[in-house]
Amino acid sequence: MTVFVRGHVQGVGFRWWTRARALELGLVGHARNTADRRVEVVAEGPEIALLTLLTLLSEPTSTTRRPGRVDAVSTPLWGQPRGEAGFRER
Repeated sequence: MTVFVRGHVQGVGFRWWTRARALELGLVGHARNTADRRVEVVAEGPEIALLTLLTLLSEPTSTTRRPGRVDAVSTPLWGQPRGEAGFRER
């Protein structure tokens, strides 16, 4: 699953938070800043865990204690697993 998160998500610990949630869910992949100030999240694993991560990324910050501010999360792009190991912040 690949999603792009828009808002105040760079320089606030958002990638670290995303990594922690992904690891708790048993996912692999990465979260990286993009030049247009979004964060790209690429995650692989069981569908239920991916949907849970998507929900966590999309929920209001007040309910998740997530750093920064999420204005929008793109529609997920589903593809073949890339075979990543671990979950990294790039």
